[in-house]
Amino acid sequence: MMSQMILGYRYLSGINVLQNCEVALNHYKKVADYIADKLEKSEGIPVEKVRLTERPENLSSNSEILDWDIYQYYKFLAERGDVQIQVSLGQLHLIGRKGLDQDYYKALYYFLKAAKAGSANAMAFIGKMYLEGNAAAPQNNATAFKYFSMAASKGNAIGLHGLGLLYFYGKGVPVNYAEALKYFQKAAEKGWPNAQFQLGFMYYSGSGVWKDYKLAFKYFYLASQSGQPLAIYYLAEMYATGTGVLRSCRTAVELYKGVCELGHWAEKFLTAYFAYKDGDIDSSLVQYALLAEMGYEVAQSNSAFILESKKAKILEKEKMYPMALLLWNRAAIQGNAFARVKIGDYHYYGYGTKKDYQTAATHYSIAANKYHSAQAMFNLAYMYEHGLGIAKDIHLARRLYDMAAQTSPDAHIPVFFALMKLETMHLLRDILFFNFTMKWKWMKLDNTLGPYWDLFVIGLIVAVLVFLLRNRYG
Repeated sequence: MMSQMILGYRYLSGINVLQNCEVALNHYKKVADYIADKLEKSEGIPVEKVRLTERPENLSSNSEILDWDIYQYYKFLAERGDVQIQVSLGQLHLIGRKGLDQDYYKALYYFLKAAKAGSANAMAFIGKMYLEGNAAAPQNNATAFKYFSMAASKGNAIGLHGLGLLYFYGKGVPVNYAEALKYFQKAAEKGWPNAQFQLGFMYYSGSGVWKDYKLAFKYFYLASQSGQPLAIYYLAEMYATGTGVLRSCRTAVELYKGVCELGHWAEKFLTAYFAYKDGDIDSSLVQYALLAEMGYEVAQSNSAFILESKKAKILEKEKMYPMALLLWNRAAIQGNAFARVKIGDYHYYGYGTKKDYQTAATHYSIAANKYHSAQAMFNLAYMYEHGLGIAKDIHLARRLYDMAAQTSPDAHIPVFFALMKLETMHLLRDILFFNFTMKWKWMKLDNTLGPYWDLFVIGLIVAVLVFLLRNRYG
């Protein structure tokens, strides 16, 4: 399956082979069929994709992984009676999320505490556990019906969906598509994606209703917007076969790819992350690199991040930047704005490639215009200010600096100093050429300073700031 994914990604992207969407579709569909079968049996495996580039200075705080101290604090709050925390811990243990082990006993423990306090969500999740069956809650349709009914009576979407499932599959009650449809519609109206998927499936398969591919597409699409994997799979099926929609190989492949990335091999994200956190950089890189070959954008970014840090020992240092550039490029093609800025940086500074201001400006422009990246706007403004790779344009530089500050609060201080420098330079240039009789003296100063104008201006700015601060604070 992993090899199928690698081949699918290579044919999709044209990596060392001729780009061929139909061949990519064939490879991805084989894997997606396998994953969908697992998901229909409630054997889906959660995916934790920690992005190293987000908080490299403090990986333990990454929101994808629950820090041990925070987990202990949550347990303390749960024992003190915090119902919301009880439900959250129950959910995390039910499926094993954020670095926590799957533990049905702990999940049931927290759900029962919350249900006793009146939580409809907890009641619904207990119903789900008894419907599916596990070591802590053996399969029992009657118990599932009881808890789903309790939750549904409170208007809970998960409980309503659960009752719909019981009637749809005839679990503990006679099969009744009309009742199932009623409960699914009520849950779907409340925005529950699993109910939206079930409605789509009923119209897609003609289960208890007339087949209606337009309605099936509508509900599959609604559910897919919340990441419901089976909805994404059936949307891919519709686009691949042209059922109810205009056939689109590219769209089908992209959707299949999303389903394929839910496979058990995604567990390597966790092992790679913990290896990195423990200082085993080489092991982390190898695992991320394999996932990167399979087309995971996060793994491509993480591999590039590790390579450019030059902490890995399994690759010669002179090969690290070129390899990182390749991976940043693949991540950028998949829509990563940070990676697009990185490509611009590599061409600007000549990392792993020749210095090329024009190419750098092109990538910064894409990141700024398409992804509204404040960093890209700032970098592009600097290039316009100094005419690096693009025509010098002070007005456009000002505009881009302002846009960067408006886009991100983190850009306020850098933009403030950049604009101070720009305006001071501009003012000095005006002064230099304003007084014709003194022009030759200023020209002499310009020739003396030469390329050190920036340093001169920065020094002047610092002197002005010191003067102002002294006046302000005595």
